[in-house]
Amino acid sequence: MKQVLFSLLVLISISLNAQTNPIPVKTEGDLQKEAMIEKAKMQAVAEVAVERTNAKMTFESLTVDYGTIENGGEPLRTVKFTNTGTEPLVIKNARGSCGCTVPTWEKNPIAPGQSSTIEIRYDTKRTGPINKSVTITTNEGPDNHVLQVIGTVLPAKEEKAVPTAEPSIIKGN
Repeated sequence: MKQVLFSLLVLISISLNAQTNPIPVKTEGDLQKEAMIEKAKMQAVAEVAVERTNAKMTFESLTVDYGTIENGGEPLRTVKFTNTGTEPLVIKNARGSCGCTVPTWEKNPIAPGQSSTIEIRYDTKRTGPINKSVTITTNEGPDNHVLQVIGTVLPAKEEKAVPTAEPSIIKGN
């Protein structure tokens, strides 16, 4: 009886083992193909999500030049642009390359043919050369506009706490 049960158990386990599918082994080439397919799917989704309009932002200049200014001098500069497209232009975002460069822009749509400005404030208490940028995102499409902010801030003038001794024409006896 034990032999019959043992034989039956062996037969059942062999038949169950024969029914299972082997685990497929993926080669490096298969993994690369899957990664390329996934990347293509992500790019297709990104392209669908990009809003494109016939708005066109045209700047008078892409450079904001502070020139050489005194330490603590006027921090505000403006950049003028025009919507040369056929649909309203919406500025979605504008950000400076660091916290010392802060842009402010019109939140309402700019109609075709209308002009507006972007205000840029730079921290003029930072001595030395200015080499920053402001990135502007609009409803034109995936490409951003980049404004270059350049110039030089002179060192702060030193205040004399005590007057320096100067030679006197009056001589003491």
